Amino acid sequence: MAQPHLTPEVLVPRLGEYLVQRGRVRAEDLKKALAHQHKKQDKTQSGLLGETLLELGLIDRPTLDQAITEQIIQLRNALEDANRYLERRVQERTAELQLALRKLSELNQMKNNFVANISHELRTPLTHVKGYVEILVTDSLGALNEEQKNALQVSQRAITQLEGLIDNLILFSQAARGEMTLHMAPVNLHNVAANIINYSNPKALDRKITLHVEIKPNLPAVKADEEKITWVILQLMDNAIKFTPAGGRVSLTILREADSLVSVSVTDTGIGIPKDRLHELFEPFHQLDGSSTRRYGGTGLGLALVRQILDAHGSVIDVRSEEGKGSTFKFTLLAARRAS
Repeated sequence: MAQPHLTPEVLVPRLGEYLVQRGRVRAEDLKKALAHQHKKQDKTQSGLLGETLLELGLIDRPTLDQAITEQIIQLRNALEDANRYLERRVQERTAELQLALRKLSELNQMKNNFVANISHELRTPLTHVKGYVEILVTDSLGALNEEQKNALQVSQRAITQLEGLIDNLILFSQAARGEMTLHMAPVNLHNVAANIINYSNPKALDRKITLHVEIKPNLPAVKADEEKITWVILQLMDNAIKFTPAGGRVSLTILREADSLVSVSVTDTGIGIPKDRLHELFEPFHQLDGSSTRRYGGTGLGLALVRQILDAHGSVIDVRSEEGKGSTFKFTLLAARRAS
């Protein structure tokens, strides 16, 4: 069937009803025109309703054009009203979202302040507890039997763990408030790695895990905050040891990637991470296993802090993992410029 001519009538809907409502044609005349139009279509002839009404002499051209013009104006007005309504709703929703964002920012600031304040408040009594336990261990308040000494040693280990958690909370609150400061200087990663292995080796032995270290000779110093980068590598090593079963292997590898880059990677043969959950690793206060019976402890701050510290260094951490086979965490640091 041939397409109808492109005329203003094709822009308006339900022309027949409009003409009847406005008294331009009678209802019976409209039925007659529609029947005639249907016959034309059966004969594969095209025709618009308005043209059919004109053909049958049921309306004149000026009246038809006036009705079509009126409908087009109404449609345009309706479209403008709809646009104004949408613009108003967009403005309202934008204002609502901005208000929600301000409230969220305020709540986030309150959370960070709370974390910072409570962490400092916890540190003071813990210092007293730590001091008195050390006094007891050294027999300064009287001799202790072996059972008592063992109990105090367990307490010392718990205090050390709690100190670490509090330090992490303070560091996290500083980073969240943009208060993390870096003391950048050339750092010898050979020395850093040696200290880390000495610290991590007892944990690995206790869990029957083999530690492996690969550090290329003639490695350049890197530009970094030595204390914080040491903490980052220690955190990655601790995680690797924690999530690797007995008989497994944890490797620390430090290589020169290019003239100006040095890569640090920690690889384990542990439980691995599901691919669909890798994005959750760096969320603060989040554990992949959030159940009350979860096997592995921790605050969920370690990797969040790792990313924040590396971000402050202008570095990013890359994670490769296969569930049941292990994981690799890798980042790069800029080599320090040699003194001229």
